[in-house]
Amino acid sequence: MGIVQGIGDLTAQMYERVLMEQIKSDQVPRHVGIITDGNRRYAKNNNISDEEGHVQGKKKLEEVLEWCMEIGVHTVTVYGFSTENFNRNPDEVDFLLKLINGALLDLMKDQRVFKNRIRVKIIGDPNRLPEYLRKTINEVERTTEDFEKFRLNIAVGYGGREEIISAIKSIIKDVEDKKIQVDDINEQIFRKYLYDKTSPDPDLILRTSGEERISNFLLWQSAYSELYFSEVYWPEFRKIDFLKAIVSYQQRKRRFGK
Repeated sequence: MGIVQGIGDLTAQMYERVLMEQIKSDQVPRHVGIITDGNRRYAKNNNISDEEGHVQGKKKLEEVLEWCMEIGVHTVTVYGFSTENFNRNPDEVDFLLKLINGALLDLMKDQRVFKNRIRVKIIGDPNRLPEYLRKTINEVERTTEDFEKFRLNIAVGYGGREEIISAIKSIIKDVEDKKIQVDDINEQIFRKYLYDKTSPDPDLILRTSGEERISNFLLWQSAYSELYFSEVYWPEFRKIDFLKAIVSYQQRKRRFGK
């Protein structure tokens, strides 16, 4: 069994190198959105707690960010906690929010953030988040606000429909206050009212676990994004799976409706 496993690992490493060379010969997506799905099903399949499944998912994100930087991706937006996730068991919600808080605190102590000049931004509605998490978010955003080499957006308390509704309400208020005119409203103006008004639209949205939907993620921004669905659960997502997603993106013809 050990020999068979060794041959399999060697074959995978060779395939990774082939894919990496192929990727280097073409344009990589500048902005990748990631829906990290499958932590709980991974936990069930491996007879571990849901909590440990989420912890393994956090560790996987650290790996994937390294892979993104390695191939030249500039911006990653990851779906960390959706508005729908608030409907889960209160104990799980509490655990997840504390896990996110701990991850953000760790980021501020991680030298890779400073070495790679990673700007961290949290997108979503902060009003539904606990005070301790809002405080941490403010701290990590302030600490990294001048970094621009790589951008990490984490969607927490985020819903695409909610983001659009929030933007509409703000626009209506500014029209009433005569800050803008109705006839001035276009895509560029509308973008200024989104949670993150500076990142480019995602070129590629990647989802794990075999589910083929975007689940209220970046609805406005993903109008022309390429979609890629991987069968594996997020904690099991391998570098070879990531590279296959990038190669698939590179093989597509992006026409933007033309």
